[in-house]
Amino acid sequence: MVLLATGYRPDLPYLAGTGAVDEQGVPLHDGGVSMVLPGLGFVGLERQRSFASATLRGAGRDAAFVLDQLLHRGGRHVAAAR
Repeated sequence: MVLLATGYRPDLPYLAGTGAVDEQGVPLHDGGVSMVLPGLGFVGLERQRSFASATLRGAGRDAAFVLDQLLHRGGRHVAAAR
């Protein structure tokens, strides 16, 4: 597992070309779990799961959710897990 803290604003140019972000660099996710790359999660995005997601108050809850999803999906894509 890799944890990458990117700061206050998502800036993910290294994911361009992987399909994990759209043309504007916005992560393609469902609740913080990548819809494209198995095992990839995001935390701290605006409105990731709630209005508090991009705050210290919400990031902890989202981190727990994303970790739980990644561990239980075992590397499967979001579409395959449903």
